[in-house]
Amino acid sequence: MLTANKLEAIMELESNLRDQYQEQLDTKTAEIDRLSARESELQAAIDKQLETITELTSKATDSQKAEQRARELHNRSERLVAEIAELKQRIKSLQKDLAAVREENKTLTQFDPVRMKKNLDASKKKLADKTSAADLLQKTLSETKKENAELQRKVAELEAKVAESEAEATDAPESEAKEESAAA
Repeated sequence: MLTANKLEAIMELESNLRDQYQEQLDTKTAEIDRLSARESELQAAIDKQLETITELTSKATDSQKAEQRARELHNRSERLVAEIAELKQRIKSLQKDLAAVREENKTLTQFDPVRMKKNLDASKKKLADKTSAADLLQKTLSETKKENAELQRKVAELEAKVAESEAEATDAPESEAKEESAAA
């Protein structure tokens, strides 16, 4: 029975303690409930903030991606602008080259090969005609020189004969006069 008495004493002690501390227990339980509710509210706020942070992180990531894309596009546009400027320079130099080639082509088309060939053939024909005419004139000149030399030789012979005849004619009247004077 000792145990029953001890048990009763413990129960009584528990009941006294409960009466004595019941208010504190109730206030502590109420505070625990209140803090649990507060903890739930805070946990809900934390969950909401975590969700907001996650959403903002994804938006920030999207924003960073957009900014990165914008930087890449800006760099690409700058490279394209530089390439376009280089191509413009190249186009200008090619246009200058084209103008030079056109000018050269213009001067070369002035010398039409077909027309030049015809002119060359005509010139060759004229040259052949002139050469043959010159050869003919040269032969004629040679013959004329020979005839002239021969005629001059004949003229010289005739002049010599005339001079001889005149000398005889002048000698003949003197010899006739001498003959007449000798005959007289």
